[in-house]
Amino acid sequence: MHTDISGELALVTGAGSGIGRAVAIRLASLGCDVVLVGRTVSKLEQTADEVRARGARAHCMPCDLTDADAIARLARRVTSELGRLDILVNNAGVMVRKRLEDTTTAELDAILATNVRAPFLLCRELMPLLLESDAAEVVNVCSVVAHEGYPMQAAYAASKHALLGMSKSLANEVYERGVRVHVVAPGGVRTDMVGEARPDLAGVPMIEPDDMADAVEYLLTHRSDAVVDEIRLHRSTKAPF
Repeated sequence: MHTDISGELALVTGAGSGIGRAVAIRLASLGCDVVLVGRTVSKLEQTADEVRARGARAHCMPCDLTDADAIARLARRVTSELGRLDILVNNAGVMVRKRLEDTTTAELDAILATNVRAPFLLCRELMPLLLESDAAEVVNVCSVVAHEGYPMQAAYAASKHALLGMSKSLANEVYERGVRVHVVAPGGVRTDMVGEARPDLAGVPMIEPDDMADAVEYLLTHRSDAVVDEIRLHRSTKAPF
């Protein structure tokens, strides 16, 4: 079993806050150096301070993930400056809570660009580095809406269904080449995004970002002949299954 990931290099998107920040800090605690990707430099630097406080290297690489050219430049920078990659965590995501007929084309495009196209392009552009790793892992942060059709979330659900489908196909493409692709699909997580989109959940017990970091840690430190393709998490107040 591959349990020790110390010394590995991970790239985490949406690393300035919420799930991404928690995952980046957890990976640093496990001995990984971390490439921190997000839009806001000040937030990335705050995460970087936490990563460095745990004895790991932090590489802040701001990037607009809705810009395909920016993603290509990011991949070239990782390749030229670092020359390797072992872990890719596609976490960045956006959502709106609207009826389908009220969702604008611009909102739909922004959701698909961030939630689907960006992970697709990052996997494509960084795959050469991942294929050189001895035990590469991709973790795509999905959502329970990839399996459900909640009202007021048509655009978001479409994006997460697409991300899940992409993850399944990619997993089968690269498995025999030594890269494992996983999905973590949570329900409501206590993040700014969910707080803004789901004010109805205020005061309700929710999944914490550290719970998500636990799931990612499990996937990365339990590489054996038993494979976990997907981990689903739901709020304690929501009925099982």
